[in-house]
Amino acid sequence: MSNSSNDLSGRIALVTGGSRGIGKAIATELGSRGATIIINYLKNHSAAQATVDELEAAGISATRVKAHVGDEAAVESLVSKIEEEFGRLDILVNNAASGVMRPAAELSAKHWDWTLDINARGPWMLAVAASRLMPEGSRIINLSSPGSTRVLPAYFAVGVSKAAIEAVTRYLAVELGEKGIAVNTVSAGFVMTDALDAFPDELGVKDIASRSTPAGRVILPEDVANVVAMMCSTDSEMIRGQVIMVDGGETLRHQ
Repeated sequence: MSNSSNDLSGRIALVTGGSRGIGKAIATELGSRGATIIINYLKNHSAAQATVDELEAAGISATRVKAHVGDEAAVESLVSKIEEEFGRLDILVNNAASGVMRPAAELSAKHWDWTLDINARGPWMLAVAASRLMPEGSRIINLSSPGSTRVLPAYFAVGVSKAAIEAVTRYLAVELGEKGIAVNTVSAGFVMTDALDAFPDELGVKDIASRSTPAGRVILPEDVANVVAMMCSTDSEMIRGQVIMVDGGETLRHQ
């Protein structure tokens, strides 16, 4: 490893929604820097196990734990399991996300609750529960998107949830700062993963994700993972409560 500040050896990292897409890229990158990886997932056992197998084949210590992060009891159970097995947690990446893609007028309260529970309430509850196991120098990274501040088609509930997680980040950065825990958000532009399948085709989101950014190419899951890993390094010690945008400059363009 060329830079000791990037070395995460001995660190225990929990990545929610870590079995595919951006979460999998984050798990792989943190693991390649030496961290032991815990992948949290909700439904797809086989995808989670396949990711664990892949990580282990690459020499990364990995395990999986099923839990619905939008459920309070499940969050407590998840943290208890980590405490029993590892005794502590150094890195929490709140990457798991869900949401109902409809305009505000077509959304029900049930859809709102589902989206906000997983995308905002879950990360808040998990951060507080996990912080009890976190030594000084630990990191909590929440994932967001430009839809937190820009209006994207049919993105109402998800956009509101992402605005909420960015506010949660700021409050927790101050509250948990006293314990030596740094809390930040990494916001990813449109990255070509199967998560984009949730967008109706007529919105053309895949076209946006597949076009070149001002940086000269599309955004890859690994680009987001590298920034998350950077935010876990000792170099980022004094970055607190910030939203770090990884979009190749795309949101700078006037559409």
